[in-house]
Amino acid sequence: MLTRILTTTLLAVAVAFAGPAWSYDTAMAESYAQLFAPVKGAGAGKALHLIKPDSLLHKVKAKEPLVILDIRTPAETGVYSVTLPGSLMIPVDELFTETKLSLIPTDKTVVVVCMSGTRATAAGTALRHIGFENVYVLKGGFKALTGYLGPVEANTPIKPDTARK
Repeated sequence: MLTRILTTTLLAVAVAFAGPAWSYDTAMAESYAQLFAPVKGAGAGKALHLIKPDSLLHKVKAKEPLVILDIRTPAETGVYSVTLPGSLMIPVDELFTETKLSLIPTDKTVVVVCMSGTRATAAGTALRHIGFENVYVLKGGFKALTGYLGPVEANTPIKPDTARK
């Protein structure tokens, strides 16, 4: 009986002290609430800074100041990579260091890409959350770009005249 009371008391004390460890960061949650406040309805993609492959290619064709930030692994970028001048290849697991963040321009549109768009959406959202307002995400990633262009064109260096008319 004494063992049961002692065990129950210790468990209650442990739960009381562990309570704060189970909570979340309220300030962080509030900052994300503010970031996602405009993400509603049909305008959600625009509010999340998603850019479709055709829009990306239109910007390339128009020679808009643009930097592609490829966040795939070295193994992935070794197969094929972005050939636009000024593009950056920084794996997502290395992106959030002072050195790597300093490479991201603030005076140009930055489009984050990965294979399917999942990592890019997370990284792009995080970059915007820490202050990079000029960051967009290629919706659907390289898979969507390949689907839009076709496999031959997608594996050819992007030039201003590559975009469909």
